[in-house]
Parts: sequence; structure tokens; C-alpha cells
Amino acid sequence: MPDQSNFDPNAIGLLENNIFGLPFSEEESALVLVPVPWEVTVSYREGTSSGPDHIFEASLQVDLYDPDYPGEWKKGYYMTPGEEDLVDTGVNLRDQVVGLLDAMENGEDIAGDEDLAAALDEVNEGCAVMTEWVYRETGRLMDNGKKVGLVGGDHSTPLGYIRALGDRHEQFGILQIDAHADLRDAYEGFLFSHASIMFNVLATVPSVTKLVQVGIRDYCDSELELINNSDGRIHTFFDRDIKNRQYEGETWKNICREIVDALPQKVYISFDIDGLDPKLCPNTGTPVPGGFEAEQVYYLFKMLKSSGRTIIGFDLNEVSVGDEDNGIDAVTGARVLYKLCNCMMA
Repeated sequence: MPDQSNFDPNAIGLLENNIFGLPFSEEESALVLVPVPWEVTVSYREGTSSGPDHIFEASLQVDLYDPDYPGEWKKGYYMTPGEEDLVDTGVNLRDQVVGLLDAMENGEDIAGDEDLAAALDEVNEGCAVMTEWVYRETGRLMDNGKKVGLVGGDHSTPLGYIRALGDRHEQFGILQIDAHADLRDAYEGFLFSHASIMFNVLATVPSVTKLVQVGIRDYCDSELELINNSDGRIHTFFDRDIKNRQYEGETWKNICREIVDALPQKVYISFDIDGLDPKLCPNTGTPVPGGFEAEQVYYLFKMLKSSGRTIIGFDLNEVSVGDEDNGIDAVTGARVLYKLCNCMMA
């Protein structure tokens, strides 16, 4: 365990320290967070690429005492500096995507236009490079004995990490907290779209034997068909069904037990912040009415841990503060991230 003899957990978070104001290095930390400030394929509002920076800043205001998992931070948490080249590439590709989306909205034939087709190829190739970088970086950390969390960025960012986990675990399940199913095949022509993350995971990571989705309330016919024809590999707890069960008197505890029972022994958590009620994340890229209070999801995590299941990794994505930072998005993101860290390490 890292030396904390000169650290006061009750003092103000120091800017010179790392995530949550903790004074640990990568080498000293049991859990390392990888920021991926990427939002190339977002289809509505921008801003998630700044999510890691805003979460880091807000994390300095998080009190370290967690009544659910007291003292887990002492094992050491650290966020890496990130990859500057990745940021520059993402900005350049985003400009390409804006032009492509404008052309699509105006009914232009992308495949029939040489310049537009070339731009689409460039975007898909760039996203593949990002995915490969995440694969290598998370793999490096795991091979060094670290537990890893990924901080996006949009929801396309964890694909490389999940692939790296697939190389190291024979089978595991994904607990997806989200407003969207994210099961579209190459949405808008983008092979690595944020709306295609779970489609891509299921298609390329056979170790993922179960996808349990919770809070889904925005999806299309083809996604519903994929769910219904998955032979049980996908189990979706739609937000509407959860609410109806609660309105009719069923407890959240019973529903959480059913969610946990659907998962295998090893679990990866993919937390899209828009799974929460939009009042907690008003600037996220694609907010949808409905969703959860943060404490409801924390309770689900406690049920998951008490079941004896092992959390092998997690991502938090789609946190954005918008053009005018009203504070709540980053504050929510930082606290959700802290809970994920503590829950994984407990």
C-alpha cells in the first residue's frame, strides 16, 4: 500500500496531486485511470472530449470518505496524462465528421462522392487507430498488475479495453448503464460509432458471453430485433419496464437482484452518464428523459458486490459540461467515477 504518512485526506484537494487530490504515482497505485478525450462520431451535441479534464478538476472537491467502501482510496488511484497525439487526431477527424453529417442530412450519396467517401474512410481508419491505442495502453497496465478504469470521451472509446480484457479472461459479462442500446451496425456509416459500441463488442469479443443493459429508453427497431434474437446473450432491462414494475409496487431491491442474477461471475461495467436522469447530466451528448438517480445505480453496485461477483474493469463516458459549465455534469461525473473506483477495489 502506498505511503500516506504526509497526506491529510480531510484537507483541500491540491492541484499538484492527481485524481481526487490523491498523492500517488502510477507505480504506487493499484488502480490506474486512462483518459480518452475522443468524440469523433458523436451525432448530436459535442463536448464529451473534454470530459476527462472536467472530471479531473471536479474530483478535487470529492470527499474521500465513502460509507459504502471506506478507505479503498488508500490502495492508490492515478489518472494517466493521456495521449496528446490522440487529441489532435480526434479534433481533425471531428471536422471531417461534421461535414459528412451535413452531407447526410442533405440527402447526399456518400458512397457516390469520391471526396465524401474518402473522408468516411479516413474517419473509420482514425477511429481504428484510437481503438488500437486503447487496446495497447490498457493491456500494458494490466500486464503490469494494475486494475484499469477508462474515462471517456464518447461511448466508442472502451472497445479496445474490452478487447484487451477479452484476451485475458475466458468469459465475462457487461453491465451497461445507459439510455441507449448502442447496438446499431456502423451507425451513419461510422464503423466505430458511439452508437455501435455494444454491437462491435458482441461481434468482436467472444469472451463477452452476456450483455445486461439497464435503463435503456431510446432504441430502434433493428436494435430491438437484435436483442430479441440474441438467444439470451443480451438481456435488456428497459427503463419503461423498470418504472412500471416500481409503479405497481415492486421494490428496486428485487429488480436489482434480477439484474445481478443475469450476470456471470466476472463483470465489466460500462457506465454512460446519460443512463442517469438528465437533471444530473444536462449537457451530455444525447440526453433522454427518464433514467436513474445516482443512488439507485450505487445500490445496484452494492448488490453486485454483495453477490460475490468480480468487477474486472469499467468505463465512464459521455460526460460533457456544454458551452456554459453549470457545474453539475462534472460534479456528477467525478462522484460516479469515485464510486466506480471504490466498488471495483473493494
